[in-house]
Amino acid sequence: MEYPTVPYRPRLVPEAAQLEHAVAVFDEMNARRSVRDFSDRPVPRELVETAIRCASTAPSGAHMQPWTFVLVGDPDVKHRIRIAAETEERENYEGGRIPPHWREDLAPLGTDWRKPFLETVPWIVVVFEQRYGTRPDGTKQHHYYVKESVGIACGMFVDALHRMGLSTLTHTPSPMAFLRKLLDRPESERPFILFPIGYAADNCQVPDLKRKNLDEVMVEVTASERRRER
Repeated sequence: MEYPTVPYRPRLVPEAAQLEHAVAVFDEMNARRSVRDFSDRPVPRELVETAIRCASTAPSGAHMQPWTFVLVGDPDVKHRIRIAAETEERENYEGGRIPPHWREDLAPLGTDWRKPFLETVPWIVVVFEQRYGTRPDGTKQHHYYVKESVGIACGMFVDALHRMGLSTLTHTPSPMAFLRKLLDRPESERPFILFPIGYAADNCQVPDLKRKNLDEVMVEVTASERRRER
């Protein structure tokens, strides 16, 4: 069976400018930081919608696009999200859910169970993974590589927001099951990541952290090395 195709002609960067372009992209992305200190300055809804559209261009298993981006701007709903998230997070930090080594690793980030930014930001986006879908005839539609697909889409969402001059945080209050009920999502969906979205506060401070060097995150394997191993 043949399926329709369309021409694809990706934009090409002139070879002489490729490295300069690549370094500029790196510099822009390397400037991105997770933010917990937000301004209450309004953010046009169209910006967030466009970022969601960007995220939805992500590759996905069998092109099922198994994600739902739930947009929240209502103050009452944001308040309820904050209360529920802080309840879970307080149990994590003070109730013993998080082991000592985890709390020690979190210490440089300056985090605790208090999440006031959930009400400060003009928007919250909660991304849900769709474990399966429903066809127009009501039958179940299988989804594939769901977590991988949704994870890629979330990464592209963060990228899009950053390029727009907006800030966010990958917030995962654990457990997150309360979000499905609070946001009235179907049984087929599970919360994946919560994104508070806004402008960084004028006096925003972030931890002085360093990212790993290239030689710490990349390994090159050559055919000759593999032959020596054998």
